[in-house]
This record gives sequence, structure tokens and C-alpha cells, in this order.
Amino acid sequence: MSHPPAPGASRTALSVNVNKVALLRNSRHLGIPSVTRAATLCLQAGADGITVHPRPDERHIRWHDVFDLARLLRDWPDREYNIEGNPFHNLLDVAREVVQQGLPLHQLTFVPDAVDQFTSDHGWRFPEDAQRLRSVVAQAQALGARVSLFMDPDPTLMAGARAVGADRVELYTEPYAAAWPHAIERAAQLQRYRDAAVAAQAVGLGVNAGHDLNRDNLTDFLRAVPGVAEVSIGHALIADALELGYAATVQDYRRCIAAAEA
Repeated sequence: MSHPPAPGASRTALSVNVNKVALLRNSRHLGIPSVTRAATLCLQAGADGITVHPRPDERHIRWHDVFDLARLLRDWPDREYNIEGNPFHNLLDVAREVVQQGLPLHQLTFVPDAVDQFTSDHGWRFPEDAQRLRSVVAQAQALGARVSLFMDPDPTLMAGARAVGADRVELYTEPYAAAWPHAIERAAQLQRYRDAAVAAQAVGLGVNAGHDLNRDNLTDFLRAVPGVAEVSIGHALIADALELGYAATVQDYRRCIAAAEA
């Protein structure tokens, strides 16, 4: 099956996290809303990829979802599949099975969350996490996946991320989102993220970003922070889709990205 490419290839890719679709589905036993249908509609509207963050308790994304979505992405060869999670829990086992089944896997994003953590709220630390990360980064790359490390916007940590072999970092953007309504705080946070991105790129890392980005704050972020390769957006995008529909929502997020690049 062939599909048209994502329209107007942007400097910054939009990956849609569909965890919250799964969370709503799991509240009943009817199989709706469909995670794969949601992903299909987002891809058709121009999303550059799909993200999932399966947790060991399967409270939203379930194991079958990971493989159902991988099979879906097989029909979209110009889009990317990003799986997030803690590499010391279940992430690498899932990734190995995806690859063993001959299914696409483009990026693994390592997140240091606890098993029962409500949502991701901090990044890896260096040098504290360096020794244990080196091995799992190498294992992930041996599967053919790009490795991104979820990181706080601290320029002093970027060399450590590169030293353990990471290809990219994903800057944790909740502090920026919380500060966005307040001009002075927003400016201070944007400087932090700008400095972190510059430091990451200086040591050869690509830069992703995600967490609480939305249609209000995304353009300002991308205008201020240079060279962001990808934003991964879930909660706000799915909430917007409840009002606007998937297609209009994805197109509006792409508009926000395009506005930053204009």
C-alpha cells in the first residue's frame, strides 16, 4: 500500500504520541477508540511519525498495540516509529521482538521513569547514569534504532549523553510549558533550552523535544531553540483532537511548526 508523503517536509518533524487514545480505550472493553485508526488518521493528515510509551503495567499502550502500530508503519515507509520507555524495565525486550518480526523501528527514546510513575518528569543524570546507559544504548543501536535520551535542559549534561553513545537527546519541555504564560519566566526558560540545544549540537547530538508542548507554545519554542529535529506531542494533541478531529489538529500543529520556520 502506498501513501502520499507528508506534505511540505519541515525542518522539525511531528511525531504523534497515541498513549492517551489507548488510555481512553482501556476504560471499557469495546476496543474503541482504535489506536491504529487514530494513528492512521494522523499519518494521513501529515504527521511525520508515531510515538508510543508502553509501561510495564500496560495502563495505556498494550503490547499488542506496539506491534499493531509497527505493522501499520510498515505501510508508511517515509514515516518514523518511536518507542519510548525505561531501558531497564521492558523497552529493549519489546524492541527486540519488533525487530525480530521484521517490523520498522526507527528510534528508541530512553526515559528514566519509575514503574508506577504517573508521567515522565525528569531526565537522565551524568555522570550518575553513564555506566549503566552505555550497554543499553549499544544494544539498542545494534537493533538498528537511533537512540535518544530524555534530558533536562542543562547544557552541562550534553557531553555526558554523547559519551554514552546517544544519537539524540529529547529535551524535557514541561518547565518551559509551565512558564509560557509569563513573559519573563518564558524568556528565561527559552534561554535554558537554547543553551542546551546548542551544547548538544556542539558535541554531535541531534535534538528532539517533548512534554506539554501545545498549539499555544510550540511556535515560540521552535523559533527560540535552534535545530530541533522532532517534537513528540501526545496529551495536548489528543485533547485538541477531541474538539477538532485528528486531521484538523495535526494540520494545525504542522502550521505551528511552519510558522516557526517562516
